[in-house]
Amino acid sequence: MCGIVACRLTEHAAAFIVPALRRLEYRGYDSAGIAVTEVGTPALHTVRSVGRLAALESRLAVQHPPQACGVGIGHTRWATHGRVSETNAHPHRDCRKSVAVVHNGIIDNADELRAELERAGHCFDSEVDTEVIAHLVEHNAAAGGPLVDAVRAAVRRLRGTWALAVTRAGSDVVVLASHRSPLVVGTSPAGHVAASDLAALVGTVTHVRVLRDGDVVELAEGVTWSDLDGRRIPERPAVTVDWSAEDAEVGGFEDFMEKEIAEQPAATGRLVDRLVPEIATGRLWKGLDLPSFSAVRFVACGTSLNASAAVARVFRQVAGIPAGTVVASEYEPEPAVPADILTIAVSQSGETADVLAALDGLSGPVLAVTNAPHSTLARRADAVIDCSVGPEIGVAATKTFTAQVVAGAALALSSAVALGRAAQVDVEGHVEVLAGLPERLEVAHLLAVPVANSLARELTSAPGFFFVSRGAGMPYAAEGALKLKEITYRWADAIAAGELKHGSIALIDDAVPVVLIESGSAARMRSAAAEMGARGARIIQVGADPASMFPVLPEIEAPWGPLEAVIALQHIARSLAVALGRDADKPRNLAKSVTVL
Repeated sequence: MCGIVACRLTEHAAAFIVPALRRLEYRGYDSAGIAVTEVGTPALHTVRSVGRLAALESRLAVQHPPQACGVGIGHTRWATHGRVSETNAHPHRDCRKSVAVVHNGIIDNADELRAELERAGHCFDSEVDTEVIAHLVEHNAAAGGPLVDAVRAAVRRLRGTWALAVTRAGSDVVVLASHRSPLVVGTSPAGHVAASDLAALVGTVTHVRVLRDGDVVELAEGVTWSDLDGRRIPERPAVTVDWSAEDAEVGGFEDFMEKEIAEQPAATGRLVDRLVPEIATGRLWKGLDLPSFSAVRFVACGTSLNASAAVARVFRQVAGIPAGTVVASEYEPEPAVPADILTIAVSQSGETADVLAALDGLSGPVLAVTNAPHSTLARRADAVIDCSVGPEIGVAATKTFTAQVVAGAALALSSAVALGRAAQVDVEGHVEVLAGLPERLEVAHLLAVPVANSLARELTSAPGFFFVSRGAGMPYAAEGALKLKEITYRWADAIAAGELKHGSIALIDDAVPVVLIESGSAARMRSAAAEMGARGARIIQVGADPASMFPVLPEIEAPWGPLEAVIALQHIARSLAVALGRDADKPRNLAKSVTVL
């Protein structure tokens, strides 16, 4: 996985590429690289480095490309094929070091192609599947002709997934190609730019066009769109870029995670303002124009799976619709599943490979819930709900989780009205509770910050944590444990309060903090707290009682569970990560958008 940028400009390419890569570093930060051409000369200036983008910037300060060059490609990598090394860093080049390629995805037949190319005399430098593309382009360009023809011929040999940007020495063009991996193209006053993620282009362009599978695009004096057979095709529809440059900057916060936790009340407010007026009439659901169904199946991974579990409960309890969750990476066809089931695919990026792969084996209508309404998932779905929270740069999801729960709850409430089930439940009351959520999240945020910062200093020696709840609180316990694992590198387990005594209580001692999230029966939760406290556990209570360490929950019980609790859980994880000296935005071994299987 990686972040890709490319440009054909009238100004210095590196001056665009490096800041764009900075905005994409959350997509991968094992290594980075840049290649720029010098038109009219045989030069291809390539600089690569291991580690964060700062290492590449240090290299560029010494090995800086020529200022006159406006054609280039750049890349920041999260290793999937091949160890982290400068040799394996992108851009990858051919035998003569005249072709440069950056790539996101997996080439399934890379070993087969490598063996064929080696038999033809090509020599490889890296362990990475991407390098075969550079050699294929070199091989196809040997007879001369435009770079775009050589790239098109190379792509026809590939199996797998790819987003590619290719240039070569002396060239004034960049060629792009895409198959099941995102690329967008935009035009600024200085020329044409492309990236694998819209965040890279924020502040540079006002509109982008999204490549579809099989598209080949040439950035030259103009932008030319074609298919794999070389036929010209119309350029794809323009999509407005409604993120501001400030959205992709950390501002006055210490890190993006802190900023994005703080943004949740406002982001939720915008979502509530858009969706709530459409609930009571059923228009939100009816407007999706989905066929009738007997049950709902959520397909998701990680944080989106936890959000899905919270929303599935609303469908069951409020709309009276059977609903469950499927771990996308574990999906297997089940003959007993009804044919008229609605799949709700939930993905922050809309590019999650496991979710997209699961959809390959599913039949029936698909509703996408995503923060990327022009993503691959959105294009494959029959209907889309846009979470609209703006760019989320921190690798650990925060505001996208909250938005997924809110959007999903609004959908479930609206479906109850549209399907004639509103008479059996208090939909109006639930809508009122949902409408008041932004204010409650703001209060939860203000209450949680000082407590989490103080608590973190006391928890740095804890080897691991339990997150305990019951019923509607369990998805939030799971999300709290996931956040803590992701950015502190401490083990954390989410468990139902009643299940502790069936084995896990053996791990409880005075070194193990227990985060207790109130939900449902207060008596049951008090009993669990007493049981663990008797064994020396440090109880960190998230509840409605002013005596709770985090008194962030309202007295009301919403069908989607104690969503306000997630603010405290996110702050606990982030504050502990900072106290431990971790990078809250870029945890080890993780990247933002998981685009590989």
